Amino acid sequence: MSSQRLILPGLRYELPPAQNKLCILDSDADDIIKAVQELPNEQPLSKALLSVMQGTSPILCRELEHLTGRGRDVSNRRLDEELITRLRFFLKRIISMVRECSGEPYIITDLTGKPVDFTFEAIQQYGSGRSEKQDGGFSELLEGYYAKKDAAETMRRRSEDLNRLLNNTAARLIRKIYAQGDELKACADREYFRICGDIIQANLYRIEKGACELVAENFYDENMAEIKIKLDPSLSAAVNSQRYYKSYQKAKTAEQVLKVQIETAEKELDYVSSVLDSLSRARTVRELEEIRTELIEQGYVKAKGKKQKNEAALPPLEYRSAGGFRILVGRNNRQNDRLTLKQADKNDLWFHTKDIPGSHTVLVCEGREPDEQDILYAAALAAGHSKARDAGKVPVDYTKIRYVSKPQGAKPGMVIYVNQKTLFVEPAADNG
Repeated sequence: MSSQRLILPGLRYELPPAQNKLCILDSDADDIIKAVQELPNEQPLSKALLSVMQGTSPILCRELEHLTGRGRDVSNRRLDEELITRLRFFLKRIISMVRECSGEPYIITDLTGKPVDFTFEAIQQYGSGRSEKQDGGFSELLEGYYAKKDAAETMRRRSEDLNRLLNNTAARLIRKIYAQGDELKACADREYFRICGDIIQANLYRIEKGACELVAENFYDENMAEIKIKLDPSLSAAVNSQRYYKSYQKAKTAEQVLKVQIETAEKELDYVSSVLDSLSRARTVRELEEIRTELIEQGYVKAKGKKQKNEAALPPLEYRSAGGFRILVGRNNRQNDRLTLKQADKNDLWFHTKDIPGSHTVLVCEGREPDEQDILYAAALAAGHSKARDAGKVPVDYTKIRYVSKPQGAKPGMVIYVNQKTLFVEPAADNG
């Protein structure tokens, strides 16, 4: 429904209202510059160009602004002669490309390689590596772009419930850990209760019936300073002493229980974070279903309907180092376990980001000795397949498989290791 016209089957088609913009097929660069300068309000150059040029996209207008201003604060009211000369040059180039149909197909991707836009020329506004020329023509570009967008949308819809579940679980665990941490801090005063009980016991003969407090020397203090101890006047001195002892024992027991509960919650939070990381890196429905199966097995998700026939497990991602070594990367926690604990040889090298959720990465040695570049590349892949994949330098631990083990009862993907070394590397892009 539109306020200007109706578009329904059987109705006479009407053209959309005229936008009163300049068409670059029959307008030159100076016409566009004049229209930009005559706009009544000051606005960024990209928005000004978009408002006066017909049939141009926001990304193209932002590119013209970028090329004209080179990062400077450019608006339609701040165009000096130098900027006008630059804008005229780049406008003429665009107009010429459109009129001569000389453009080439380019895909623009985000930092994860996901397609976000397309154009008919290379785009510089995002820096290097974000604008990629495509083989074939514009039909192939559009077909590939919308196929990838559709696949990404399908993955988003299918993973939405898992993302919500895992984020809610993580938030609940964080609240629990903070609350129990506060309770644990309160238990730190337990020694005070024991001292009070001991001092009351040592001064039973001095405490009169119905006394509200005891002022006595604290024989636990090196200066024997006086201490005031509150008493319940309705109770005898001996019973007051026993109440302090009970408070001490209660705080001591609570501290032991809370430490175990906090440690358990922290381990579960680490696991949930690792699954969230795997989910964020899943690229296919098969990978998504493996993660769902893992969560069903761990009791986070209820199985729906009849149990389906299990498909063959996906293989780990495989890369090759400059020295010809195979490097295997787990896609999810179940695959991490399989790769590290069953497939890898005890002399292979195992890599994992230090204290950061990520994939198990194995450099397959096959009796050979990898050099420094092979090891650095494997470490960079481990960083690239982790939660820190968009960071700068990332700490990555590595050791031999023989030094990696799984604690009894630990969740999938959770291991312990010793004899490790740590490297600081830049994450490698997923180009395997």
